[in-house]
Amino acid sequence: MDSLDLIQIFREVARRGSFSATAAAQGVSPASVSKAVARLEERFGLRLFNRTTRKVSLTDAGQLLFERSSALLELIDLTTGELHERATRPSGRLALALPYGLVDSDLPAMLGDFLQRHPDVELDMHVTDRVIDLADEGVDLAFRVGPIRDAALIVRRLLPLDYVAAATPAYWSRHGRPREPRDLLTHAQLGHGPNGRVVHWMFEVNGAPLELNLQPRVHASLQSALIPLALQGLGVMWAPRRSLARWLDSGELEGLLADFSPSNVWLHAAYMQRRHNSAALRALLAHLDAFVRAFQQGEGMAPAPQAAAAGAPAPDAAGPQRRGRRSGTTST
Repeated sequence: MDSLDLIQIFREVARRGSFSATAAAQGVSPASVSKAVARLEERFGLRLFNRTTRKVSLTDAGQLLFERSSALLELIDLTTGELHERATRPSGRLALALPYGLVDSDLPAMLGDFLQRHPDVELDMHVTDRVIDLADEGVDLAFRVGPIRDAALIVRRLLPLDYVAAATPAYWSRHGRPREPRDLLTHAQLGHGPNGRVVHWMFEVNGAPLELNLQPRVHASLQSALIPLALQGLGVMWAPRRSLARWLDSGELEGLLADFSPSNVWLHAAYMQRRHNSAALRALLAHLDAFVRAFQQGEGMAPAPQAAAAGAPAPDAAGPQRRGRRSGTTST
């Protein structure tokens, strides 16, 4: 029996003025009630009741505990109700992390749709390319691109990320459209990555990886900083189709070499626990499942593997089988 249980019994005895009346109301023996009060008195090192053969009354210390514990128990009852609500109805605040490269994708709009469906949920969105520790930084769910090494996390494989070489149609007309990845070495490259590191682009040729080390005309630490330059016809980006969707769909950029996109680059969702998650997090995971199913149906894909701990054996690296590479600019 914890301290709160003992205090609740103490308060019931104080209200009724009787151990036996309290025992009868709670369906227990008077001895168990007396023992609970004695444990509380021993814990505080103070007598809480004056006892006679006919009645019990509060001591000065008992009166203090009775008065001060009222607000405490009211707060605990209120908190218990709110916690129950968080566990059963999507509400409260969720902290999410996503990389900069997905800010211009359809992911924020998908989260907006989630908020419209669950108006009592609030989001904190941490936009960073840094691999964060979810527990240390209080993040409920992180969207990450590529493999996740932390065996303590639950990982859901969401969507494949198809890459395209993107430039303006006018740029391609002036400089020629590449037929295979190495042709990009003769083009002005707009590359992004950590400062001080060699920029490289990854491709897949006949099922084998191909890495091109670059000397880009422009290097940026963030992909989004390169989009205005590409729109001005200053060079070529190699980037996920989803992050360039609005400009590909409008025709401002033209995406090429989609057939050489790596097949093992996926968007993942990672979170810390499989059990006892809030109703808000469970609702978000369900919303993500619906988002992925809609994409799969549109692309003719088989369902993605179920959620698994990051340390579990990896599924087929190629993931769901697609009907074929997309060579146009259509994006979901």
